[in-house]
Amino acid sequence: MKHSLPRRALGAVTTALAVLALGSNPPATAADTPYDVLVFSKTAGFRHDSIPQGIALIRELGATNSFTVTATEDANAFTTTNLAQFEAVVFLNTTGDVLNATQQSAFESYVRGGGGYAGIHSASDTEYDWPFYGELVGAYFASHPAIQQATERVEDRAHAATAHLGQTWVRTDEWYNFRTNPRSSAKVLATLDESTYSGGSMGGDHPITWCKAIQGGRSFYTGNGHTQASYAEPAFRSLVLGGIRYAANRTKADCRPETGYTTLYNGSTAGWSQTGPGGFTNSNATLTSTGGMGMLWYSAKEYRSYSLKLDWMMPGDDNSGVVIGFPAGSDPNSALSNGHEVQIDATDTPDRTTGSVYGFQAADQAARDAALNPPGEWNTYELLVEGERLQVFLNGVKINDFTNTEPARSLTSGHIGIQNHGTGDDVSFRNIRIKELGVVTPTPGPIVGVAGKCVDVNGASSADGTKIQLWTCTGGTNQQWTREGSTLRALGKCMTAVGTNDGANVQLSTCDGRGGQNWIAGANGSLTNSGRCLDANGASSANGTQLIIWSCHGGTNQRWTLS
Repeated sequence: MKHSLPRRALGAVTTALAVLALGSNPPATAADTPYDVLVFSKTAGFRHDSIPQGIALIRELGATNSFTVTATEDANAFTTTNLAQFEAVVFLNTTGDVLNATQQSAFESYVRGGGGYAGIHSASDTEYDWPFYGELVGAYFASHPAIQQATERVEDRAHAATAHLGQTWVRTDEWYNFRTNPRSSAKVLATLDESTYSGGSMGGDHPITWCKAIQGGRSFYTGNGHTQASYAEPAFRSLVLGGIRYAANRTKADCRPETGYTTLYNGSTAGWSQTGPGGFTNSNATLTSTGGMGMLWYSAKEYRSYSLKLDWMMPGDDNSGVVIGFPAGSDPNSALSNGHEVQIDATDTPDRTTGSVYGFQAADQAARDAALNPPGEWNTYELLVEGERLQVFLNGVKINDFTNTEPARSLTSGHIGIQNHGTGDDVSFRNIRIKELGVVTPTPGPIVGVAGKCVDVNGASSADGTKIQLWTCTGGTNQQWTREGSTLRALGKCMTAVGTNDGANVQLSTCDGRGGQNWIAGANGSLTNSGRCLDANGASSANGTQLIIWSCHGGTNQRWTLS
């Protein structure tokens, strides 16, 4: 956002949330709408002696976090009517075949209808012959070594279950190996570093905690939780609370599978440059804005077609944004004028609040509100850029679908940055990553206009300023054009309008991103630049007719066919 807003008073509960979310104890979640949780701990195989501690923990969490707990080992609780009263069902160290076919059917209908599941430790050692359960839990138990200390690598620090953790988590437990890797169907939140303990068998990729959406419902699983001591650990207690809140749909997360991303920031700011006043602190692999208005931008590379993901959190009514598609430079205002900002702001007009393309298009308000975590909790953006189309996903839900029509703000190429808006606008960012999408190499071809003649570079010269004209089609390289983003290119250079008024000539020039090189194809065969149409001067079809831009009127001398 481009101007400051007065800070608004916040309630004590929201402030407490923001502070406690960074600590090791479970944060208070009094803002959650009250809900009900069923804890199921039936065993038909090995029985963990930590089950009583697990039940006690979940009851304690419920007493301070807006949910009531019903604990049972009676599988008869799995009826359609009974399950309907619960927002989440926790499988706490269950083992073996614990539900009959009728009970399985009721539970499957419950999850597919929007219910939540949270599995702890040997929940993955359960119901091997029930395909739906295998899909739900994500992976089945295979084996384990002796109880020992190990290091977990936290991949996702935006999910409520893991946001309180650092990048590594060292603890003692019984470490499961799994029959399959869940990464292709679930979002991995944490993995085991097999080099830090003995007995791991999954190689370099050993997920231990993950989440996933499954039709209408949600699933969370952690392999932690074998020992009695686990249930007294503050960090583990927060993990369980976050998993239950996610399963119960009281906190949102992007739990879509994620592969192929390259890290741009996860603690190191190599490749990034600060422009403008203020900046960002960098601590605990978290960037937090200070002062401004400035911008931290990734100067090492510009991107074309990509999926950009990043996690962000604002403690209150704060202000920031993600700026994309702008040229290199040292002026943050220039980036805002030449790119697009996807806004982060708790309160403002619809086209200037969270999820909006600032000043251009508001988010789908209902979708945004349903997907948004409140101040003090982390959110995840995905900005999917394909040509001039920008899709904005918030916690895995599409909330905006915008197509740029301004040539001067083309999304087809540019840098990315995060804004530090001003004093008091304290927005934090984590885990900025990008996946470049496959770009099909454009195929050169003619642009055909009036009387079947071609757009032609005079004399096949590639010199800057060469006239672009109408000429009988010959198939020569000077008549072969490729569309790259919003530019039209021949002989390695760009079709350029040298002005913005009626009659401005069109010529060949070095591609440099100027507005005169951005062309938009219309449904009626027009090619527009600065709101004017590519035009064969004087409606002539004679060889050598100069091409110009002119006010659009739909005549045959303004209609073009691109191959």
